[in-house]
Amino acid sequence: MDIRHLFERHYPGLVRFLYERLGDRDQAEDLAQETFVRLLRRPPRDPHGWLYVVASNLARDAARGELRRSRHLQLLTGDRATASAPGPDGALLRDEDAARVHAALAALSERDRTLLLLRADGVPYREVARVLHVAPTSVAPLLARAQRRFLRAFTKRSDDVEASRASR
Repeated sequence: MDIRHLFERHYPGLVRFLYERLGDRDQAEDLAQETFVRLLRRPPRDPHGWLYVVASNLARDAARGELRRSRHLQLLTGDRATASAPGPDGALLRDEDAARVHAALAALSERDRTLLLLRADGVPYREVARVLHVAPTSVAPLLARAQRRFLRAFTKRSDDVEASRASR
């Protein structure tokens, strides 16, 4: 199996295929590269069809992950349904959510905070890369790690709050 030939032949098509599903060129390129990394790790018998199956699975997983992360990051903009409830309960939930988000963000490195806030503002990967002085292809993995760290910090903060309430 000639990997170089497969890459030259299929990479542009994989990027188009992934871009149509994700709407993000940088992410499509990252996932196309990941598809070829997986090809190198475990070469299949029929790499042509396999490439698109793996790319499709990666796109699905990325979309699911993005949905899950966006739900958590909606806290940054106060879009949670419970937090928008009228009256004192809604205000209390908004304040608690905001405190947890700020605490979770404070627990992160400056780079992670910057990544998350730029992404929440919809800044394109290329601009994020310029701001952070990294290669554009590095933004997606850095962002994924920052999001995982944020979710761990946020979950820990939420667990601490729940434990505090239970002990009252």
